[in-house]
Amino acid sequence: MTSSESRQPDLDWSQIKETIKLLTVSVALVETSMKEGDSSVNTLTESFSAMVEHMNAISGILNNMESSDERDSALQHCYAINDRIQASIVAFQFYDRLQQCLDHVVHNLDGLSAVIADPQRLYNPFEWKKFQNEIRQRYTMESEKIMFDAILNGKTMEEAVALASSVPEKEEDDIELF
Repeated sequence: MTSSESRQPDLDWSQIKETIKLLTVSVALVETSMKEGDSSVNTLTESFSAMVEHMNAISGILNNMESSDERDSALQHCYAINDRIQASIVAFQFYDRLQQCLDHVVHNLDGLSAVIADPQRLYNPFEWKKFQNEIRQRYTMESEKIMFDAILNGKTMEEAVALASSVPEKEEDDIELF
């Protein structure tokens, strides 16, 4: 026996089942995008690491040469490239934050599907509170917690985003430089 669908509704059709399907699609899209992005970023990270090694080797060779305008100019180019590589590494760390945020979205949507799918949990306010606490506990950045709390306290999305962005992140949330 097959499950009822919105294309062919029958007496077994339910908006809850349809909601779960759409949440599952969203989770699958985010997870797929994260995996594809990870692969690309890993390749870029490996490339930048190799470039740093080569630039250090070139700088070492140049430093062992007699001083000249050409040598000094080449060293300046090496330093400039190294600075650009370091800036790129910082950008990758922001990508890591994005990845962490999307991972939270995946877990939240997946957990929401589980709550909605189970009538014992769906209509139980204690189950919803438990789920909300689980979501909040996964957050590591203070801005995430502030946004979450604001929305649960009735703020609009815009108000919650403004609140979260106006609070400076604590030291443990700062981007680490290599």
